[in-house]
Amino acid sequence: MIDDPIVAAAARVVVGLLGALLAGGAVRSAVRTLVLPRAVQDSVSRILFRTLRAVYDLRLRHLSDYGSRDRLMAAFAPLGLLLMLPLWLAIVLLGFGGLFWASGVRPVGRALVLSGSSLFTLGFERADGWLPMILTFTEATIGLILVALLIAYLPTIYGAFARRERAVNMLTVRAGRPVSAVEMLTRLHRVAGLESIGPMWSEWEAWFAEVEESHTALAALVFFRSPHPQESWVTAAGTVMDTSALLLSAVDTPRQPEAALCVRAGFVALRHIADYFDLPYDHNTTYPEHPISITRAEFDDCLQQLAEVGVPLKADREQAWLDYAGWRVNYDEPLLALASLVMAPIAPWTSDRSPASGRAVPRFSAPRG
Repeated sequence: MIDDPIVAAAARVVVGLLGALLAGGAVRSAVRTLVLPRAVQDSVSRILFRTLRAVYDLRLRHLSDYGSRDRLMAAFAPLGLLLMLPLWLAIVLLGFGGLFWASGVRPVGRALVLSGSSLFTLGFERADGWLPMILTFTEATIGLILVALLIAYLPTIYGAFARRERAVNMLTVRAGRPVSAVEMLTRLHRVAGLESIGPMWSEWEAWFAEVEESHTALAALVFFRSPHPQESWVTAAGTVMDTSALLLSAVDTPRQPEAALCVRAGFVALRHIADYFDLPYDHNTTYPEHPISITRAEFDDCLQQLAEVGVPLKADREQAWLDYAGWRVNYDEPLLALASLVMAPIAPWTSDRSPASGRAVPRFSAPRG
């Protein structure tokens, strides 16, 4: 109990302002996360997901095989998404508790109980006066809006997830499992002919554009894992871009501008997603000034495998390497950073050399089947 009236008035003002900032911050976080149709970083959701990831990392340290790690991480994004609502509600409860206390509700415990009763529209606690009544209705409205927003948000995020995974799953038909650029070029050469696959690159260009928009506006999607443990949107993206880059640089077919546009759409998308998560990479990259994670020996081994199955290759292997590296340097670092962030399954030339893989950079070996 504060006896000095000036100090008491100042305390009410300070607590009221802090309460308003807390409640307003929760509403602002919800709007940024669930409503705003653009990539805006939110401190509340970031703190939650980073804290949850730290808890998960404690358990991941004791899991050596990828299957166990994948099963554990499969629940990471859905759990973090579901925890957002209780966190927002808790912040609103504390904020309005401060507002109720500042409006004259005493003691602090009763102010918090009144805030909880108002937030969850229980109605078992009430206070006299026009200001507490206004606060009661305001808090109840905010609570209902937050719940409604999350309910409406879930179909949106799972709809975007389903569209993403449809393409990822279809890629295994063309590129094997785990996906491989060599396998994809081999199968396309045998089945359709490399000269007739232009429309496929346009489809993947559209896929990259949608992934860029959805995975920054709905950031939790980045961590949603594919239904099959050996599939990932990150490895799919890397394989499609590598396939396009190899086709443009080393395969002796008429130039396909759709493939070039696909690579550009891909590295622009990965860079924007990496920027959203503050993943480090060099924004101004050229080859050979900036190295890539693919070695010349790996590249030559890849071309040897393609030659063995009859894929027509350009005679100038040195120029082919320079052209491929010139494409790869644009997405090499963002690709590996995202593969590490989401703990993607091991796939050639993508997650097999990311920091999280725990493996040295291997020679390329194209999977079959």
